[in-house]
Amino acid sequence: MASAPRTGPGRGWLLRLVIAFAFAQGAVSMARPAVSYRALALGADETAVGVIAGVYALLPLFTAVPLGRRTDHGRCAPLLPLGVLLISGGCALSGLASSLPAMAAWSGVMGLGHLCFVIGAQSIVARQSAPAEQDRDFGHFTIGASLGQLVGPVAAGALISGQGGALGRTSALALLVSAGVCALALTSLWGVEHRREGGARPQAAGRVPVRTILGARGVPAGILISMAVLSATDILTAYLPVVGEHRSIAPATVGLLLSLRAAATIACRLVMKPLLRLLGRRALLTTSCLLAGVLCAGVALPVSVPVLAVMLAVLGFCLGVGQPLSMTTVVRAAPDGARSTALALRLTGNRLGQVAAPAAAGLIAGAVGAAAPFVLLGAGLLGAAGLGLRGDGRTEPPPAPPPEDAPTRPEAGTVPGPPDAGDEAVPPFRPGPSEGRVADPRARMAEPGSG
Repeated sequence: MASAPRTGPGRGWLLRLVIAFAFAQGAVSMARPAVSYRALALGADETAVGVIAGVYALLPLFTAVPLGRRTDHGRCAPLLPLGVLLISGGCALSGLASSLPAMAAWSGVMGLGHLCFVIGAQSIVARQSAPAEQDRDFGHFTIGASLGQLVGPVAAGALISGQGGALGRTSALALLVSAGVCALALTSLWGVEHRREGGARPQAAGRVPVRTILGARGVPAGILISMAVLSATDILTAYLPVVGEHRSIAPATVGLLLSLRAAATIACRLVMKPLLRLLGRRALLTTSCLLAGVLCAGVALPVSVPVLAVMLAVLGFCLGVGQPLSMTTVVRAAPDGARSTALALRLTGNRLGQVAAPAAAGLIAGAVGAAAPFVLLGAGLLGAAGLGLRGDGRTEPPPAPPPEDAPTRPEAGTVPGPPDAGDEAVPPFRPGPSEGRVADPRARMAEPGSG
């Protein structure tokens, strides 16, 4: 009988993966604003800066699904150092570039590297976490992203603004430093993927069509929820400074407000397991999206800075739920042998959101006002709450194999467990009408929402 993946508190592989993700995400969070400043120093206008930033998200759109298919039928770990090398190379070469087309190209390389790292890392968490612990493990995994998003922009701002205003030189320095920060992720990538029993790899029985994956109940909902949450985070980061400018809120205060939001997201993911035990995953996902939608729309109101701080803290806490739970939703709903591809489709949706949401927000802000995009995002999060109510598709994991001494056939008058997996000659037990009304207690315990 195959041994179950090692799970439980204190797992070194997950801690090392979180540390590596923090370095990789921190480097990307440093590099993206530095790329914009570097492009401005090279003479780019606002349109050119937008194109360079868009290449980061557009290039991975064409590679996410092939990478996911490759990971479904092979090892995940090789994608992690490949991603680190591409991110580091993209950062360093962006710092050395002397033309805008070169900046766009290396920005795309950076985005491709981030995609490789995230697909590999998410697939490792999905494979090595017990079904009942996937929500918690994905929550802990995304702490790495939140840490990087918290520290990276602050570090970039300090490097770029602390060198006497020489924008070209200081932005190049920030990009070179971000390349070194990403390289530190290599020190935490040892032993993050466990060898399977006998060294076996997943069998490539055939490719599951993308249409079949997207048709599985729960996969579209997980993708759309992730898009709504990520779009809210991105637009909040991009447009809160604009709102602050209109309300005469100092840039330093806006920075503290954004840091407060990120810190609240980290706090949420640290207490994900108690929240799941208290509310259940469906209620937690729906409630968090509902509150986030109301609070996001509330940012458009002319409230005082202390009230805005409280709103952003609660909003950040609520936004911390959507990403890890949407990962679990997609993993559980995807067909067997296509979970990495489903995660790749989820990342593709995220990239589409990162391209489309800023464009839509810019059009709305130009026509109605800087606070209007928050109302749109609030509506999107309310829609995500409705998707959360529909459930997550195939939520029950396959039943665990019975003990070796379990009988192969049920005795008369008893409720059977699952048939012995090693006895293929024994047909599965077909319960009659009376037995079918008795629930298997193990299936009830495995139901994520029953806790």
